[in-house]
Amino acid sequence: MKMLRALLHPVTAVRFTGIIDGCSLLVLLLVAMPLKYIADMPLAVTLAGSIHGGIFIVYVLAVLYAQLRLQWHVKWTFFSILAAFLPFANFVLERIIRKNQTAFVVKKVPAIWLVYAIVFFTFIDLFTQLPVMSTFATSLGASAAIAGFIVGLYSLSNMFGNVFSGFLTDKHGTYVVLSTGLVATGLALLLYSMVDNTGGLMAVRFLHGFVSGLIAPAAFTHLANATKSDKQGSRSAITGSFVGIAAIVGPAYSGIMASRTSVPFVFSTVALFGFVLFLATVIVLRSQKVQRKKENKKRQRVALNRGMIQALTGAFFLMFSQGALAYLLPLHVESLGYSSRLSGTLLSLFGLVAVALFLLPTNQIFDKKSPAIIFSLGLGCIGISQILIGQSSGMFELYAVMALYGVGFALLFPAMNTLLIRSTEKENRGQAYGYFYALFSIGTVAGSSGIGLVPASVEIQFVITGIVLLGCTAGVLLTATAK
Repeated sequence: MKMLRALLHPVTAVRFTGIIDGCSLLVLLLVAMPLKYIADMPLAVTLAGSIHGGIFIVYVLAVLYAQLRLQWHVKWTFFSILAAFLPFANFVLERIIRKNQTAFVVKKVPAIWLVYAIVFFTFIDLFTQLPVMSTFATSLGASAAIAGFIVGLYSLSNMFGNVFSGFLTDKHGTYVVLSTGLVATGLALLLYSMVDNTGGLMAVRFLHGFVSGLIAPAAFTHLANATKSDKQGSRSAITGSFVGIAAIVGPAYSGIMASRTSVPFVFSTVALFGFVLFLATVIVLRSQKVQRKKENKKRQRVALNRGMIQALTGAFFLMFSQGALAYLLPLHVESLGYSSRLSGTLLSLFGLVAVALFLLPTNQIFDKKSPAIIFSLGLGCIGISQILIGQSSGMFELYAVMALYGVGFALLFPAMNTLLIRSTEKENRGQAYGYFYALFSIGTVAGSSGIGLVPASVEIQFVITGIVLLGCTAGVLLTATAK
């Protein structure tokens, strides 16, 4: 029994699975890859890759389990996952963790980590759709134009779900909205396996977008209300790291798994994750259910003060930039003669840079400096990077500019969340986050569809996007310094 407990200890689980993951990576790189390209045995990579993929999933689960039970600094989780992608890094990390093992104490899982997991779920749900939805629509007989509409339909209905969630959250509390959103989203994801025509896919997309839109405003409202006022900035940065990790893992997971299984199967696995979180929510958060007294029935409507307007502006233009980038970057990379794989790598790089900055001790800057100034720096970096991407032709230049974009994202996301939190009260914060994430959806559509309507080359469209973002930056700076 003692031996079993020792093996199930979070630190032991990470060390053990990490070593196995490191060994399987070396087998893939040093044995299977040479067999494929030198001995013409592609089956070696197929087998080794499948085994390594399964081991990697187990390893990631062990790391997440350690994060929940040890509550160690998030940097340990970040570097543990990063080590899985670098040869021999797992072995180095194992020695470091072993030396620090006595400092890690198993603790009770705090409720806030469940909400972090819910944030991760709602964005992994979004990002797993991106690489596969258009091709799934065309496989059901949709034309290119209809496939584009089906992709955007999710964002359209998601906007309505966000706004509705805001009002429900302020009226009934976050528990009711989160539990309803999780189970409804899980059911909507399962419906994809029953779709066999474009009409049915449109209906499922609209339903999926609406019910999944309930989750984000309620989750971010819960986190904001549970955080001390002097820690809102750094807590928003940590929350942003889960969004960033979802942006990195989601497309890769769906792209790989859909090619080996099917798109509905990928969505079913995400649905299973949602159902697990629903059960955990019922167990953990039900006791924290908000009881509304009669005297508090009159709800406050959210006021459009300066900080609120800045936060909503940031939400729109951040996703406007993201939408434009998702549309323009693959076209630009293709025009330079590079493969489409480079586009995915560049987007992953910006996510990795952002997550690293979210988790480093420097995230304390969000608690100490003016969020409006940090907001302006972040949006300014994003605007400049958009202009530079269109002027970049070399691979090194593209990587450098996307790293700058990641810095801008890492500054902007926590700053605009802090502005929104400081500009609202608990009684109306749900509404505020409802509008906030509705503008996320609108910005995505405006960036991807709107910039495509501009009759200009890709390079000029990048410049126009950057100028729009820098204009917004100047406006925020002026309002931030005005008395």
